[in-house]
Amino acid sequence: MLARLRFPVERSRGRRYPEPSHPYRDAFQRDRDRVVHARAFRRLEAKTQVFAPGLSDHFRNRLTHTIEVAQIARTVAHVLGLDENLTEALALAHDIGHPPFGHAGEAALNRQMRQFGDGFDHNLHALRIVESFEQRYARFPGLNLTFEVREGIVKHSKDFGPGEWPELEEYLPGQRPVLEAQLIDLADEIAYNTADLDDAFSAGMLTAEDVAASVPRYRAITDAVETQFPGATDRERFNEGLRRLIDELVSGLIEGTVESARRAGVGDAEAVRACPRRIAAYGEETAGTSAALKRFLHARVYSTPELGEGRERSMAMIAALFRFFLDRPDRLPQPYSDRAAAEPAHRVICDYLAGMTDAFCQRTFEQTAGAGG
Repeated sequence: MLARLRFPVERSRGRRYPEPSHPYRDAFQRDRDRVVHARAFRRLEAKTQVFAPGLSDHFRNRLTHTIEVAQIARTVAHVLGLDENLTEALALAHDIGHPPFGHAGEAALNRQMRQFGDGFDHNLHALRIVESFEQRYARFPGLNLTFEVREGIVKHSKDFGPGEWPELEEYLPGQRPVLEAQLIDLADEIAYNTADLDDAFSAGMLTAEDVAASVPRYRAITDAVETQFPGATDRERFNEGLRRLIDELVSGLIEGTVESARRAGVGDAEAVRACPRRIAAYGEETAGTSAALKRFLHARVYSTPELGEGRERSMAMIAALFRFFLDRPDRLPQPYSDRAAAEPAHRVICDYLAGMTDAFCQRTFEQTAGAGG
């Protein structure tokens, strides 16, 4: 469909530290494999997506969410004729900068950093991880990923203009990322919207009828499922409806991106970069469905007391740990304690806390700040 917009791997701007090519894998395949073998990637298994694991062993964590994003993104890339390896590498890397406790953890770290005129953004932290924090190679720091994957990481959620992020000037400010990278944000949206519906249903927070009352397209899906499977259980009908919803959202992303490219008149990957807007897009009906899903989830799931209590507790824990190490930087483990002597302590502490899993954060709190030091 859009093979003309596929980013050619041979035109990659390459790696920060030049390496010889591999006889069997191209550069983007190697990037994908490096992400999979990274410690930060493995830690996603023990980081909350939305629902903490206490209520059920079946809720998504940050790693299973990432796998679902990769599956959706790779499907879309395959249909459109784009580079599947580049798309998969970007999908697998898109959340490795997330701190413990999901978006609550990110908000807590950002709040602490703002006291110093700084901030925390999980996309920028992911870049720091792949550029320096991962230490797996003798020849260079970090994972030495290609430019296109690093650019896609920092432009995952939004683009930026010249001078907006001085530390990111090398990543072509004012230009769009390649189309493979543009797919990730919307594949991410499809994955978390539908997964959060599924997990909330499992937690008894909503029914299929609740969703249908707020999302017109889902109403049509549930009506069709009930007609076709009158003897099925509520769980079976919900699963069938969710599967159809995912299919419609993914199809809408594919069709919307094709139409968006047609309207923009882009002819190759460089034209995608120069386009004043992103090419990846939902079709009009799909965009409305996605927006309705978001509104429903915010009203019925994310803002509920069940999640709110855990969010406040985790944010308070991170704030307490931040203050504890700010007062006692010598209590940081190596190499963070050495870094704190040479770099701003608040940045080093933020890096340390952001890398924690939920359970390790809890244990550290109980052993230090929670125990009075």
